[in-house]
Amino acid sequence: MSIRGIEMHYFAMCHRKLWLFNRGIGFELEHDRVIEGLVLHDQAYSRLTKEVSLDEFTTIDTIDGDIVREVKISSRMEHADRLQMLYYLYLLRQRGIEKKGLLSYPKEKKTVGIELDAEGEQEIEQAIKSIDSLLSGKVPNLRKKTYCKKCAYFDYCFVGEEEDAV
Repeated sequence: MSIRGIEMHYFAMCHRKLWLFNRGIGFELEHDRVIEGLVLHDQAYSRLTKEVSLDEFTTIDTIDGDIVREVKISSRMEHADRLQMLYYLYLLRQRGIEKKGLLSYPKEKKTVGIELDAEGEQEIEQAIKSIDSLLSGKVPNLRKKTYCKKCAYFDYCFVGEEEDAV
């Protein structure tokens, strides 16, 4: 199974979102936060080549020499950002290319370096297995999280729910 980087990110955030996205149920292109992220992506690091495709499923924000860079709006999802970056480094390593990762949060003026070590590689391999299993099953149950209200899938997941339920 081919997994996109965004799916690795969604796996770390919300299994239900991952499952829906994988089935082509997406609301990202109409969501303000996603549009804000696209604008930030376009404006940040304008001197670098953007949207570098590894294959038909995987596109990296930028590669600058030995550094793979992902641009994010906020560091609130740093764990998911880290997993996505580890996945890109893992895919590159499988192609015989060694790189380091850099998560960039331009609005916070913050960067986080990421390197793929044995532990990270094991974490990615376990995540791939878990994603394969998750996507072959039924839609995961709704799990309320603190960031659900900012999610593009909020209206879909919480239709009919009380406002203070999240």
